[in-house]
Amino acid sequence: MAKPDSKLQTNLVLSVTDLTWQLHDKMILSAVNFGLAEGKMLGIIGPNGAGKSSLLRCLYRFVKPTSGSIELFGEQVDTLSAKRFAQQVAVVLQDTPHHFEMTTAQLISLGLTPHKNAFEFTTKQDREQVTSALLKVGLQDKANQAYESLSGGEKQRALIARAIVQRPKLLILDEPTNHLDIRYQIQTLELLRTLNITVITSIHDLNLASALCDELLLLDGGRCIAKGSPKAVLTEQTIAEVFDVCCEIRPHPQHGNPLISYFYGYESATDLANKVQGGEGE
Repeated sequence: MAKPDSKLQTNLVLSVTDLTWQLHDKMILSAVNFGLAEGKMLGIIGPNGAGKSSLLRCLYRFVKPTSGSIELFGEQVDTLSAKRFAQQVAVVLQDTPHHFEMTTAQLISLGLTPHKNAFEFTTKQDREQVTSALLKVGLQDKANQAYESLSGGEKQRALIARAIVQRPKLLILDEPTNHLDIRYQIQTLELLRTLNITVITSIHDLNLASALCDELLLLDGGRCIAKGSPKAVLTEQTIAEVFDVCCEIRPHPQHGNPLISYFYGYESATDLANKVQGGEGE
């Protein structure tokens, strides 16, 4: 995968160069390179164990990569203070927090923290930001309801509202549609597109990724296999090689990006080889 072109980095929110993370003797990520322009929504895709969550953990500084660099607006992320980093990057993880004894509005108000000094009181403007975020995610009627009592989809929207209040320049989400039914999956990703900020999110559903992401980054075995538009990344050959499934791709009748139809009732070459080796085919 080619390194980001330095001539094109002036409008890049994020620039990742030769990112490698090795845990003990196991290579988790290997020489990952990509850049992301302002206002774009990037979907991280790949099979289980491809390194999607690991890449995101490096980006939001949960783990320190073995080598390589991550630049946010031209600055190395590991040189930024925790407060300054939180003022620019918000993170929504795939598992919603539990045992929060607070209302939905109180949870969302936590997004104000990076912009507050110690012992600084909540202002009228702060409260207006929380109200605006509640409206954006459609939870205005749940403001005073206990966060724990919300449905899975509502909890995810509340966490996104908290991120909105944080006013980040980059929003990172780890499988935000995990455990949601299809309506809330679509609704969540469509909500992200309305925020007018740069977004990086990992997604399992390739058709959702195709429909709602500007660009895709395909990982397999910790390596970047492809990066570009959905049309460039999602090809029948690439999907067969990376996911070990057969499919047919045609333009979606609504948006024109790839619509993937999978074939069923066949055995992969790996499964067949395992059966033969185990004597099951005799």
